[in-house]
Amino acid sequence: MTDRLPHTLRSDALNNRERILEAARAVFAVDGLDVPMREVARRAGVAPATLYRRFPTKEILVTEAFAEQMNACHAVVDEGLADLDPWHGFCLVIEKMCELHAHDRGFTAALVSAFPNAVDFEARREYALKAIDELARRAKGTGRLRPDFVLDDVLLVLMANSGIHATSPTTQVTASRRFAALAISAFQASPDVTPLPPVVRLAPPASVSGRRQVG
Repeated sequence: MTDRLPHTLRSDALNNRERILEAARAVFAVDGLDVPMREVARRAGVAPATLYRRFPTKEILVTEAFAEQMNACHAVVDEGLADLDPWHGFCLVIEKMCELHAHDRGFTAALVSAFPNAVDFEARREYALKAIDELARRAKGTGRLRPDFVLDDVLLVLMANSGIHATSPTTQVTASRRFAALAISAFQASPDVTPLPPVVRLAPPASVSGRRQVG
């Protein structure tokens, strides 16, 4: 019994850590990063002291919770950079980044925030942003990307994309794809008239007609 105790404690600690991270991802995805740490602890079913023992600050919790999403973000920008057609690669990054962020408002907030004490997260965030900037430079060289485009425009798109609220994850992604297509059209030096992805209803018909009457 004594020999098994350390293993049991390690197992319990690991389970608590995973429950905390799962709860953090869930609440950050819906409500962003402003959720109190105590609410994360409550959702995870652990005492606040347990949460703070594993993750002393929200900064640490955020960076741990979004490690997987950051890996996915890296894979997207690397895929874009590897495309032989810079404009196609740029469009791919915008589309896939919007879809990635459509699943998680918290990750959008994390990407556009600064975490000076989280060295690894900051380095990975900086890599992603520099890669997008380099891809944009190449796309401008083809004449397809408008010359006044700046990196902050991508962050603006991601922040706007995270504001989409839909009734289901599938609808959320569908709406995000249409929004990405609209953004790409705006980024083109000479926009082509190409069909947009399917439209989805984000508000009840009565609400839409009500707003029209007010106007």
